[in-house]
Amino acid sequence: MSLNDHGKVEARFAVYVDGLSSVIGHARRTRQLRDYCTGLVLPGERKSVEPMAARTAPERTAAQHQSLLHFVGLATWSDEDVLAKVREMVLPAIEKDGPIEAWIIDDTAFPKQGKHSVGVHHQYCGQLGKQANCQVAVSLSIANHAASLPVAYRLYLPQDWTKDRARRKKAGVPKEIKFKTKPEIALEQIHWACEAGLPRGVALMDTAYGRDSRLREGMTELGVTYVAGILPDTLMWRPGTGPRRMDKPLNNTGRRDEPDLISAKEVALGLPKRAWRTVTWREGSADQLSSRFARVRVRVGYNKLIPEKLSPEWLLIEWPEGEKEPTKYCLSTLPEDVNFQRLVDFAKLRWRIERDYQELKQEVGLGHYEGRGWRGFHHHATLCIAAYGFLVAEQATIPPSGPRSAASVKAPCLPDGYRPRGSPLAA
Repeated sequence: MSLNDHGKVEARFAVYVDGLSSVIGHARRTRQLRDYCTGLVLPGERKSVEPMAARTAPERTAAQHQSLLHFVGLATWSDEDVLAKVREMVLPAIEKDGPIEAWIIDDTAFPKQGKHSVGVHHQYCGQLGKQANCQVAVSLSIANHAASLPVAYRLYLPQDWTKDRARRKKAGVPKEIKFKTKPEIALEQIHWACEAGLPRGVALMDTAYGRDSRLREGMTELGVTYVAGILPDTLMWRPGTGPRRMDKPLNNTGRRDEPDLISAKEVALGLPKRAWRTVTWREGSADQLSSRFARVRVRVGYNKLIPEKLSPEWLLIEWPEGEKEPTKYCLSTLPEDVNFQRLVDFAKLRWRIERDYQELKQEVGLGHYEGRGWRGFHHHATLCIAAYGFLVAEQATIPPSGPRSAASVKAPCLPDGYRPRGSPLAA
């Protein structure tokens, strides 16, 4: 946000960093914390350690570089404690516009060269839209319609990494870190959020997570309601039907043993015209966002399902005008009496995590860390989330008619001719 009174912004930033300092450990880390967070919120092409050192201490760049490297890559402060403090300080600003409504599960990828950066592997990279060498981190964010904030963040470690003792040791991967799938990490984060007493929200997840029946089942056991993207071939019983065998868990033979099971796509294509309606969910950048939807109560079949525990849930289908077939499918355990528009609104609230990652990467340099170790990867992400939390809190101070851009903290002058590594100008 571009505020006229830079002094007030810097005063609030100082108070915010003081709050973080209370959980960072040694007093000598306070300056390193302040400088690192300052480097993240200042304008700049790169938010890796070297250019941030030059921006925050232009007269002693080399010493500052070593200090910040040690602070982010080696110092043993707790990511969990810092993120908890960020949540404590930022949550009141988010809730000024209403209570927390959603817990958003997602992941983000960082393209990488080579094979030494912790967790790097040839896998799907959302940033590139294809398989590529990258790191992937799973996160959980709390959100309402006004703002959102990541509260948990963990690197996904592929099986090749978990089995490679030499690479694990070199990257400093803790011994207790074992292989977990991304949905397993997500469920672990949801379980933590429940235990931590975070304000409850409806869990929102895209198809990569929603298709995992164990994740959905785990949420139900925890009492967490969800809206989850699924694939069109997900099997289910249409209204009025259900499992024929009630004496043992469902196995993976699917329709052979349960002929009434049909795919979500078959359910959608069999709905009458009157089932479809146009729903508007929010204002877009140019116009109101709307599409055509249908919803129906179904019972979902999956491997190891215990029929006696089967409960109906909503199948929400989106079929935009002009498309040859439905484009999106969601399952939801929201109550049977939930308003149609409310159901659609929750399904579409996942856009907030896209905004989070866009601003975390573009504004505060989430993907700019150049170290290779486990601790540094997570420390940098924690500090990026802390910096982002300050920007979120600052946005809450601006009237609705004011500009909605990032806070402005005054930058010191850089040395003449300075070019950060990674900059095209330094090539």
